Amino acid sequence: MISISVRASVLVAICVAPALVAVPRAHAATPFDGDWSVVVLTKTGICDPSYRFAGKILNGIVYYLGSVSANISGRVAPSGAVNLTVSVGPNHAVGSGRLTTTSGTGTWRGQGPNGQCSGSWNAQRSGS
Repeated sequence: MISISVRASVLVAICVAPALVAVPRAHAATPFDGDWSVVVLTKTGICDPSYRFAGKILNGIVYYLGSVSANISGRVAPSGAVNLTVSVGPNHAVGSGRLTTTSGTGTWRGQGPNGQCSGSWNAQRSGS
């Protein structure tokens, strides 16, 4: 089963990196930089139906601000296209989508020891 933390990490996908990594303070370098709130929804597979989390984009790099240690590689392109790869223990997932300066949507898919899950995500800018 792919855990909530994998989905959360993925869509932090949109907006987030390992909790133990300090997010540096700087002026926004892209129109997407700032704090975001993300809702992850499962459409297929044995995963929790939904999960909400907070994240940050800084200089176009996605940071996860949750409490689960995760390996995340993600960026937001100048066009708003988002791509993210996440791994938490034996689970891994990828997410993609598009952001505007205030919101975003996309999809994710993941694989864990007990099978596959997939779904969608929605993001809203929650602060600066």
